[in-house]
Amino acid sequence: MKLNIERNTIIKNPKTRDFLADAFYPESENQLPLVIFAHGYKGYKDWGAWNLMAQKFAEAGFFFVKFNFSHNGTTIKKPTDFADLEAFGQNNFSKEMSDYDEVLNYFCNHDKVDSEKIAVIGHSRGGGISAIKAFEDDRVKLLISLAGVSNFKYRFPTKDRFEEWKNSGVMYSENKRTHQHMPHYFQFFEDFEENEERFTIQYAAQHLAKPFLIIQGTNDDAVKDKEAFLLNEWCKTSELVIMENANHTFGAKEPWTENGLPDQLNKATSLATDFLKAHL
Repeated sequence: MKLNIERNTIIKNPKTRDFLADAFYPESENQLPLVIFAHGYKGYKDWGAWNLMAQKFAEAGFFFVKFNFSHNGTTIKKPTDFADLEAFGQNNFSKEMSDYDEVLNYFCNHDKVDSEKIAVIGHSRGGGISAIKAFEDDRVKLLISLAGVSNFKYRFPTKDRFEEWKNSGVMYSENKRTHQHMPHYFQFFEDFEENEERFTIQYAAQHLAKPFLIIQGTNDDAVKDKEAFLLNEWCKTSELVIMENANHTFGAKEPWTENGLPDQLNKATSLATDFLKAHL
């Protein structure tokens, strides 16, 4: 099967800043369902095995898009490096929602996209953002969560560390892979607090009336399987798949040097494409 791959398309967002997106889709005379993938915290569109995952979605007949959030720390010129830690520190959920909207606006108008068939997928924090996007946007017909979070609020620091963050205006989180100390400015919490109702994933899940597939591993150190059970409990239209022994990235890592997907991510991708075909 011949695949078309459009890499590093510049998406303009006057509310944030320009960022990059990739599209993978099969050669076809027909318009294709659009599937948009959102990466997670300290992630980016080219991380690990995401390119191989994108190819598998395209081979299954979908127009698959992955993108870098504008303030994820990468840049237009360096899309695979955290080359702009200042931008990373200025990220917040409002900016991510704005970026998501611009991605959807851009690819809805692609001549190979069936704009009546749109799904969103998110990994980790991107799963939470995708849940909110699916709830808010009538264009989105289906949601898939890969190790997706169920709650943003409890991930903020508590008590002493929170007061230290508030007083200093910044706190740092070490990236264990790159050993960079990545800043979070206090505006991140202020943006959440100002928009807390909007960014409460529980509310979005409870009011979501669209097909929702939740895929979660039992060996996930970053997002415990309890969060997947909660999402499934809240949503009346969800299906839950618990994958034994799968970790947070379903076996993928950065860099990923193999020619094929790791077994767990390959299985998760197959589950996702089957769900899309059944419901989209």
